[in-house]
Amino acid sequence: MKTFACTHCGQRVFFDSTCCESCNSALGFVAERAEMAAFEIQPDGVWQRLGADATTLRYRPCQNYAVANVCNWMVSADATGTLCRSCAFTAVIPQLSLPQNQRYWYLLEAAKRRLIYTLDEIGLAIPGRGEDPQHGLMFHFLEDAPSKKVLTGHDDGLITLNIVEADDVKREARRTAMGEPYRTLLGHFRHEIGHFYWQGLIANGPWLPAVRQLFGDETRDYTQAMEAHYQSGAPADWPLNYISGYATMHPWEDWAETWAHYLHITEALNTAAHWGVSLTLPEQPAPILAAGPADDDAQRFRARLIEQWLPLAQFLNSMNRSLGQHDSYPFVLADPVIAKLVLIHRVVQAARGLPAHAWPPLFDGDIPQALPTEPVAV
Repeated sequence: MKTFACTHCGQRVFFDSTCCESCNSALGFVAERAEMAAFEIQPDGVWQRLGADATTLRYRPCQNYAVANVCNWMVSADATGTLCRSCAFTAVIPQLSLPQNQRYWYLLEAAKRRLIYTLDEIGLAIPGRGEDPQHGLMFHFLEDAPSKKVLTGHDDGLITLNIVEADDVKREARRTAMGEPYRTLLGHFRHEIGHFYWQGLIANGPWLPAVRQLFGDETRDYTQAMEAHYQSGAPADWPLNYISGYATMHPWEDWAETWAHYLHITEALNTAAHWGVSLTLPEQPAPILAAGPADDDAQRFRARLIEQWLPLAQFLNSMNRSLGQHDSYPFVLADPVIAKLVLIHRVVQAARGLPAHAWPPLFDGDIPQALPTEPVAV
């Protein structure tokens, strides 16, 4: 994620900010400009952008910003809708009669905004139900009922999240009970959107043979695979070929888990690049200056994983341990996992800038192969 500055006074601000602590200007995120802008609220309720080029930039706060205080994105003053681009994807929200649900809703929307920002940053179209009534992206944020448990998952464009995942204590309990090294709300969003893009970019398309070669045969019965996984667990040697134990369950889950890590890694590298992060290591002749991978070809992306991401992740893990926290990135990138990440990067590169109706992209016939290198511990 890029760094942001108040467009009025230049003070550093952040993606979730609503007020500049230096000049007290109201802040809002303008998605089409990818900027956190400062505003002056006009008598008619329109927010006038402050800054050198603000003469024609007039906005309204998203309804969920102005009324519910769970958003900080803006809507063009001329727009017909009242919800920002991110909030418009949410079709069902929790029951707000329960006090804790307001907080859960805020956390869910905050994580979703980061997801939408990342997808925009890497250039992927995000078709909603208005564009594709049958398969477009839509979110339901639901809570367990006495007679029915809500399962987080994806079904034909609909992503359902159990709002209990927004409760840090309960999510940590689930993470520990399931033996997971990592479980976050943003991680859930990134995993489930991987299923969405499988359906849009991979299923029945020209990329399927390459994906099937690395991830396996997705025609395996999913229900049987799930039952076997929860009965027997992941094989002991799973770190040699998979990013997580859960990824061993079925090729669909391997894809979604690896897709989530692709977003983790690319967004972390982009953030480090915008902050000007440079690492000096004894074995390196020159400092490593982090850079975003958006324009990398497959070979350069693979090199960036090894040359930049692994040292950065090792640094982040060391820093977290110094602060008494768990590792930020407690994973091993074996070479088959790197090959899968590279293939996902190629799929993303081919789809960048294309409208959803142009999916799937043309496949160039070059199926990537795993290279015989040793697993790399982070």
